[in-house]
Amino acid sequence: MKNPSKRITWKEISRQKFLMVCAAIFFVYGIVFYYVPLAGWVMAFQDYKPKDGLFGSKFVGLAKFKFLFSDDVFLRDIRNTLAMGVLNLVTTFLMAIIFAILLNEVRNMFGKKLVQTVSYLPHFLSWIVVTGILHDALSSTGIINEMLVNLGILNSPINFFANPGYFWPIVAFANVWKETGWDANVYLAALTSIDPSLYEAATLDGAGRWGKIWHVTLPGIKSTIMILLIMNIGNVLNAGFEVQYLLGNGLVKSVSETIDIYTLTWGISQNDYSLGTAAGIFKSVVAIILILGANWIAKRAGEDRLF
Repeated sequence: MKNPSKRITWKEISRQKFLMVCAAIFFVYGIVFYYVPLAGWVMAFQDYKPKDGLFGSKFVGLAKFKFLFSDDVFLRDIRNTLAMGVLNLVTTFLMAIIFAILLNEVRNMFGKKLVQTVSYLPHFLSWIVVTGILHDALSSTGIINEMLVNLGILNSPINFFANPGYFWPIVAFANVWKETGWDANVYLAALTSIDPSLYEAATLDGAGRWGKIWHVTLPGIKSTIMILLIMNIGNVLNAGFEVQYLLGNGLVKSVSETIDIYTLTWGISQNDYSLGTAAGIFKSVVAIILILGANWIAKRAGEDRLF
């Protein structure tokens, strides 16, 4: 006698065969493009030569990693990547929360939808376009210099892209402008799940608008904030490649180069695929450690976590 549960399972699979086919396509896609390429990590432990291939290249153990951590340029790039990653995390993460809460307080629905739509449109712009806008706005004849001079804040225009001290704030501003509106959508969706009766109870208790935000809104989206914070902490070393590569120049090279640019320089320009792979592995390992560490801290603190 056939197992009823098994018969029901196959019946359900047959009924939803279209969804199963779609799921299988994405499953295969993930295996092919995310897991199969991990075999290339073996290059980090070889003196890889394209003509010899993965199986014919000489095995050198941890020599490439030793070179990385003895290279002052790589150590400098770690500093730059970490600094810009933390700065981007703090600014974009906080601005998305603040923007979502403020937008949620807008009572005019037309104005709210208009601001929301306009705010997330920059997300769809390529970094080529964004950096072009920044170059035009911050050039010596751009609108920023013109405003500062006309207001008497500056005596003469300055070259923002020639001073290393301005580079990190410019990158942070670019990320905030481009991503705040898009990132705020997640929090706006979470805000819709808050029970309206909690706001009514807060009103009866005499809470004003800021009191409701502090005692109702923020606790209502705390779980979303914690989950996204843990995920974003894992991306600290993904400080970016395009914006730094496009905005960087010889004058700010000491603060603009990141691990990704280092990987491009050695892996493609210098044809040292092994060293580029080793740098990429370092980023991945650090990201895993950061996520696990942040998740462990959240667990110990009794907060929501990934797992």
